[in-house]
Amino acid sequence: MSQKSVTFKGGIHPPHFKKMTENVPIERAEEPSLVIIPMQQHIGAPCEPIVKPGDKVKVGQKIGEAKAFVSAPIHSSIAGTVKKVAESNTPTGKAVCVFIESDGTNEVCESVQPKGDLENISKEEIISIIKEAGITGMGGAGFPTHVKLSPPPDKTIDYVVLNGAECEPYLTADHRLMLEHPEKVVFGLKVLMKAVGVTKGFIGIENNKPDAIETMNKAVSSESNIEVVVLQTKYPQGDEKRLINAATGRKVPNGGLPMDVGVVVNNVGTAAAICDVFKTGMPLIERIATITGSAIAKPRNLIIKVGTPFKDIINQCGGYKEEVGKIIMGGPMMGLAQFTDEIPTIKGTSGILVLDKEDATLPEPQACIRCGKCVNICPVNLQPLIISKLSLKGMYDEAEKFNATSCIECGSCSYICPSKRPLLQAIRVAKKEIIAKRRARG
Repeated sequence: MSQKSVTFKGGIHPPHFKKMTENVPIERAEEPSLVIIPMQQHIGAPCEPIVKPGDKVKVGQKIGEAKAFVSAPIHSSIAGTVKKVAESNTPTGKAVCVFIESDGTNEVCESVQPKGDLENISKEEIISIIKEAGITGMGGAGFPTHVKLSPPPDKTIDYVVLNGAECEPYLTADHRLMLEHPEKVVFGLKVLMKAVGVTKGFIGIENNKPDAIETMNKAVSSESNIEVVVLQTKYPQGDEKRLINAATGRKVPNGGLPMDVGVVVNNVGTAAAICDVFKTGMPLIERIATITGSAIAKPRNLIIKVGTPFKDIINQCGGYKEEVGKIIMGGPMMGLAQFTDEIPTIKGTSGILVLDKEDATLPEPQACIRCGKCVNICPVNLQPLIISKLSLKGMYDEAEKFNATSCIECGSCSYICPSKRPLLQAIRVAKKEIIAKRRARG
């Protein structure tokens, strides 16, 4: 087993800011009295609610039905009464939500049953179980996992890679998961490997988590077909294409998908959630999240139930100790800024980051000095300064010629820019316009 650190071309080294929670054990958050569960928590089509006001629901009961292939069912995280079904603010915009008031019983739905011995479950049954459990990517993007496990017949998969890099500053949820529940990660990886019929699995971990590397190495010591890959600490090491390159040496072509090079990538949190489904039958109704930042009184790693309001979770962390400058779901590089704390957590809430006014203040952008640093560090080999310039001029056709849509929106260019130009924001606008134009053309 090689423990040599591997990485990819480009990238940046932002401060980690993980000290606040990296040594804080996972605790279970208080039971919410009310949950607001969005019917859109993932990439793809939203679910249709299958409950109505006045209905009694139990923990793990399905309340949202997926009507499309790229979608995933949604389940109740508490037992109680449906108070209303209505549009409401969520971390990703407005969506239809099911409001459930807890009855305090935590009664579990009868459908929640262990799935039995993995050896006796076919790959087709595994994918069906994962789909019905509403498993989506736990790294933040929220892609339905059963879709990743269903490649076209002409795509041969031979590796499954688990992402334990957690390269985003501040976040430590995956780190603590690997330290405290390595057996869940390994079992979930075995399930994923059987689902796509491969015999080789990797777990990629950045070398700023030596304790997690040691723990996971022990956990796989008797697994000859699973290897822990030590990654150099660099952002965005956790991007799936950069991870594939570092772990396997394969390069996903521009515009391609991991399956194009025979690889399926999932987060370590996704693997642990799959473990829970098979061992207990419980669908995805809760997750580990890091609540941290300069404005949080007591940063913690908590198991939170989907649908719990941000403000309730923040209050369990001592509330705000400073005037709030910015609230972000996820990390500071690729997370989503929020305008209020009166929104619910979703399956993709890997963290709640709250910065004070000083940390949230952005410097005034200056004129580009054409230093080329953004080009040198771009992990996708783009020219961010050119694409940004074209976008600001509304020249989206020209920006497309510079492969604007290949941008993974990691934000490395904006971070490294000495003139502090909002390069990523301008590139995002170009991508949005280019994609809209493509759709209009059919």
